[in-house]
Amino acid sequence: MQIDPLYIIFALIFGCIIGSFLNVVILRLPNPEESIAFPPSHCPKCQTPLHWYENIPIFSYLFLRGKCGHCRVTISPQYPLVELLTGLLGAAVMAQFGLSVTALGFFIFCCALLTIIWIDLHHQIIPDVISLPGIVLGFAFSFISTFVTWQDSLLGLVAGGGIFYAVSFSYYLIRKQEGLGGGDIKLLAMLGAFLGWQSLLFIIFASSITGTVVGLIAMRSQKKGGATRIPFGPFLAISGLIYLLFRPQVQQLFQLYIDFVSG
Repeated sequence: MQIDPLYIIFALIFGCIIGSFLNVVILRLPNPEESIAFPPSHCPKCQTPLHWYENIPIFSYLFLRGKCGHCRVTISPQYPLVELLTGLLGAAVMAQFGLSVTALGFFIFCCALLTIIWIDLHHQIIPDVISLPGIVLGFAFSFISTFVTWQDSLLGLVAGGGIFYAVSFSYYLIRKQEGLGGGDIKLLAMLGAFLGWQSLLFIIFASSITGTVVGLIAMRSQKKGGATRIPFGPFLAISGLIYLLFRPQVQQLFQLYIDFVSG
């Protein structure tokens, strides 16, 4: 699909702006006492409201050299990183799906996954306020999406939630402790709803491999052995993003693997 480069540039800029809002959501959503709308953007250290020129995505961070313009406390590089990633995802979705409802739906999907990744990294929770509406929205979106049919979406959300629930329940029966959290189960159901049941094999395989590698590294560095805990949601979300943006390549690799195994 040939897309006007101006559309992609617009999607990049628009994505960076939305990324600035996602930073607010990531910071405030886990705290039930805070609102994502009020008060306006301010320094989390000195509470000084930010001027408009301190709120320009990415550029304000660079201009201020990563420090608050008032109290000079260091600003986390997470802020420009989330803005940049949201912009790049917006551009990638526009490049793949063009100026369409499908592109808009998947941009919302990408924003939800980015928010989940950072919140899970910080707090080891996946907010139901994102995943549960995401399951419903993903299924509703399948009726207008050019990426997946409603039948594939329905199978995806049922199988996605069901597979992880079965794994989690079996682990609990064997080890008498929780393995996968309920948030991971709901997230996989949401991924299945947006991407279809065909995505689940890759998402589970890729997230398991990367999660295991990172887990082994964490066990060695933290020296906690089996007590080491890392959030699994980011691995699921990143695998889902890879499948969305590189589905033909993923399917080709899986076919090569099947051909190799079958002989």
